[in-house]
Amino acid sequence: MGSRRSDFVPRLARRHGRLLLAVPFALIAVVTVVDIVVPPEVHLGPFLIAAPAVTASFAGPRMTAFVGAVAVLAQSIVAVARTSFTDLNHTYQIVVLVLISIIVTFFSYLRERDESRVTRLRSIAHAAQSVVLRPLPQHAGPLHIASVYLAAEEEAQMGGDLYAAARTATGTRLLIGDARGKGLDAISEASLVLGAFRSARREQELPDLVGHLEAGVGSMEEATPAPEAPSGPDGPTDDTDEAFVTALVLDIPDDEPVVRLVNCGHPPPLIIRDGRVIPLDATDASPPLGLSDVLTPHVTVETFPFDTGDVLLLYTDGVIEARDRTRAFYPLTERLPTWAGDDPPTLLGHLRADLRTHAGGHLGDDAALVAVERLPPKR
Repeated sequence: MGSRRSDFVPRLARRHGRLLLAVPFALIAVVTVVDIVVPPEVHLGPFLIAAPAVTASFAGPRMTAFVGAVAVLAQSIVAVARTSFTDLNHTYQIVVLVLISIIVTFFSYLRERDESRVTRLRSIAHAAQSVVLRPLPQHAGPLHIASVYLAAEEEAQMGGDLYAAARTATGTRLLIGDARGKGLDAISEASLVLGAFRSARREQELPDLVGHLEAGVGSMEEATPAPEAPSGPDGPTDDTDEAFVTALVLDIPDDEPVVRLVNCGHPPPLIIRDGRVIPLDATDASPPLGLSDVLTPHVTVETFPFDTGDVLLLYTDGVIEARDRTRAFYPLTERLPTWAGDDPPTLLGHLRADLRTHAGGHLGDDAALVAVERLPPKR
């Protein structure tokens, strides 16, 4: 099925290209015929310039040059048919057509080179994403897991949002987070947190794991030299940006119907149970990762019921901060009961489509979603 689809896309692109090529050749034919039969005082030759110009917008430099050559040939035929090839008016038209064809061929070369560069960058970004942001397992012990990553930039594969899962001897560890800012800095922070999560010892308790993640974010601040504070009228001012990551760190035991979590300044997870949406609000949230030098670090592990049939939804603020045309935020807790009873992949499929529709097809920030369902114990 996948190979058929991958073969169909290039075939469709080639067919689309052939249809587009008919436009400049049809234009050359129509202009040539009409220019020959109209009265002598009417000159349609300048319209032939449009043929190579249009071709340069979708074809490569070779095809653009070929169309330009055909247009020059057509203009020469018109000159011979109407007066002579050496007629001053037609001579100027031919010279201008040759120059324009050379120019648009050069721009077609530049466009094709840039498109090739973008294609390579996309493949590199896709490879980096597969290494840094690995897909979550569909099943981990008694859990059924699904995840979705929605990049705000259409061409981006990954931003500052992150998620990961790891098995322990007694259950499953989950991580979801959102690195501050955008661009390469946010991706670097996200990769550091993911690397620290994967390198952590599986027997670590949640407070120790959070400390390990905190150290991972701190390593970036130590490696990055602090910029010199700008000077104001009253002396230096401290406008340096702090690198931090909001995160949820969860532990879901295989044999207990609970979920244990540490909330590091992240939006609270939601549990869908019997058609109701229950937010797991932390009574004592920890500061975001990377702010231990600004805020007093403390880690509080909180426990919530998570029984068979419950669906746990983890998300980043790109979901709840998505706006529609009226600037209204996405009503996540109001929409979720609509899909109560769906399994994680189906739930995220509905949620993804509804979120895109709400935001008009363009998100203002990256968004990550992870849905986890506890399945009945196997006999």
